[in-house]
Amino acid sequence: MIMASIVKIKDKSGTEAALLVRETFPVLEMTCAACAVSVESMLKSAPGIKDAGVNFANQSAWVEYDPALATKNDLQNVVRSIGYDLVIDTENSEEIKETAQRRHLREVQQRTIWSSALSLPIVIIGMFYMRMPYGNWIMMALATPVVFYFGKTFFVNAWKQAMHKKANMDTLVALSTGVAYIFSAFNTIWPDFWLQRGLRPYVYFEAASVVIAFISLGKLLEEKAKSNTSSALKKLMGLQPKTVTLIHNGVQRLEVHITAVKAGDTLLVKPGDKVPVDGVVSSGESFVDESMITGEPVAVLKIANEKVFAGTINQKGSFQLKAEKVGAETVLAQIVKMVQEAQGSKAPVQKLVDKIAGIFVPVVILIALLTFAAWMLFGGENAFTQGLINAITVLVIACPCALGLATPTAIMVGVGKGAEENMLIRDAESLELAHKVNAVVLDKTGTITEGKPSVAGMEFATNRDVPLLKSILLAIEAQSEHPLAEAAVNRLQAEGAIAAKVDAIESITGQGLKAVVNGDLYLVGNRRLMAAHGVLPNAPLDERIASWQTDAKTVVMYAKDRSLLAAIAITDKVKAGSVAAVQSLVRQGIEVYMLTGDNKHTAAAVAQEAGIKEFKAEVMPNNKAEFIRLLQKQGKTVAMVGDGINDSQALAQADVSIAMGRGSDIAMDVAKMTLITSDLNAIPKALKLSRKTVRTIRQNLFWAFIYNIIGIPLAAGLLYPLNGFLLNPMIAGAAMALSSVSVVGNSLRLKFTRL
Repeated sequence: MIMASIVKIKDKSGTEAALLVRETFPVLEMTCAACAVSVESMLKSAPGIKDAGVNFANQSAWVEYDPALATKNDLQNVVRSIGYDLVIDTENSEEIKETAQRRHLREVQQRTIWSSALSLPIVIIGMFYMRMPYGNWIMMALATPVVFYFGKTFFVNAWKQAMHKKANMDTLVALSTGVAYIFSAFNTIWPDFWLQRGLRPYVYFEAASVVIAFISLGKLLEEKAKSNTSSALKKLMGLQPKTVTLIHNGVQRLEVHITAVKAGDTLLVKPGDKVPVDGVVSSGESFVDESMITGEPVAVLKIANEKVFAGTINQKGSFQLKAEKVGAETVLAQIVKMVQEAQGSKAPVQKLVDKIAGIFVPVVILIALLTFAAWMLFGGENAFTQGLINAITVLVIACPCALGLATPTAIMVGVGKGAEENMLIRDAESLELAHKVNAVVLDKTGTITEGKPSVAGMEFATNRDVPLLKSILLAIEAQSEHPLAEAAVNRLQAEGAIAAKVDAIESITGQGLKAVVNGDLYLVGNRRLMAAHGVLPNAPLDERIASWQTDAKTVVMYAKDRSLLAAIAITDKVKAGSVAAVQSLVRQGIEVYMLTGDNKHTAAAVAQEAGIKEFKAEVMPNNKAEFIRLLQKQGKTVAMVGDGINDSQALAQADVSIAMGRGSDIAMDVAKMTLITSDLNAIPKALKLSRKTVRTIRQNLFWAFIYNIIGIPLAAGLLYPLNGFLLNPMIAGAAMALSSVSVVGNSLRLKFTRL
């Protein structure tokens, strides 16, 4: 999707100086966060571009430019000049982007499989059959395609970074594998060079190939984590229908594309259709499911002059609406934009490792050069030989294999552990941030509560003829399309009631139903309906009704003629585990907030029952996201838990987003964590898992570096003047392998931890 908007820029005098266009484009071929930095810097420096930003996570760039000075083709050429690509095809941009991402994922999968398969015999020969005839030649034959074909992307990306005076993980991989391969190939082809000098020609083909295989595995894990980042936006956009029925000249119906609709047009919305644009009902009436906007499960009655919103779902009736906001102005489009911006503001956890690598690489290169220089100056007779071997040893022991595995292995095991505990974790960033969470924001409907109206109580004024009264009530409520009536029908049917025959029935808008059964008039509805028909009060029932209303329950009354027969309390129950989950979070020192679009009475009752002290009622989706931002401005790390489309903005805005698995697909796609279970006790477990995973990552990084911190000085020959000790290159390779084993073994401990 290419999103565009007009930005007016004024000079100091206040007159309009330039008319800028702000557009968002997909970017192809980026493989790391440093790639995004390169694309961004090139775009910002190009003529006619006012500002730009590139996000690696969602593979997109936004560009603010003057169309009089720069065209889309100019932007594309700038990006292509450094080896990437910018999609400027407006209609097919998403399709092109998805195709490129699928192709790249297949390439990484193939690279991982083949490099692993070819590395296995190299390791076996290098470890157990070092003296076998032609062993070095066999290993070189197997290692060559691994390094220069399956590993070519590392060298290409390292070259791109070098051109911009930067270094990342690809630089480390290319440097260590390239040097190890070239040195090994030289020793294989010209072994006499070393034998004549009394030295054994060691080879390190297994180091070169295994590094490629392991790092490819890490890249594969990263690509899979990123593969569905745009699916939430696609589903949000899919809420708007592609075609609509336009009413022309008041009578003629035309099927037109959604892009042809203009403000002021009259559209027909049929039963089951999605509302195409924001507007006002001009004729007809129906119940509309607005749960994707309000989050509340009860459909809303829409009559003339009532507002309707794009993406909401019409139920059984049909109506005409007058379009007011179309295209990017609709509430749905604003939600899409806010979700995209919130997602785009986040950086992947791998950026931390890239920063470390950016410092680590030049330091290692410098140490290797200094080592060679020192040996050339002070090494004596075999200065060149020992200097070269020791410099190579420094590069070998500084192999980034463990560094590349430190995060992916911990994340892989942590995600698996989460799945065992009914938590689906979508990316590493959520695990990195969740341990810092000190504020949890819970949506009410479907998160704290069950998310569906149900009968909490039913009380009759008399015990006489109750089965008959239930049968008549079932017959009347079954004629209604209202969700509250559906709750009553479900309860009555569960109690075994069988619907009676209704002679006549009439729906009274905003009040309820009026029916004739066996010649008697029956009423089912709210207090206004009862008052309009002069229904007399009933003291015991009135007391019960007042009690229910105090508890913020919705009350439906049932009367015959002027006598009140029964009252039904309908509520959305708090989940069984919500109270315990809130208590667990509070014990961890975490502040808990509840947000809901419900009224204050219901919100207060639910909050009190769940043990939540802080809540906000009658909150719209943009207000939820704003509330998250307010907490973040106060320095809090915020986790948002929700289940509806209406929660998607807040989920995207939050530092850690958690969706309930039985909620909407869009909420689950936006969220970085999804709870398969409806039990909120999984939330404190998720935060605990995060703390343990982050601790493991830090330990892994320690083990990844400790061998280098100790081994690099030894490899350089620091102890040689003192005791004549020189680190054998084979021992350096073993230390590198041991660091990798330490990282993987430490990560596997997560599998056995208790949450």
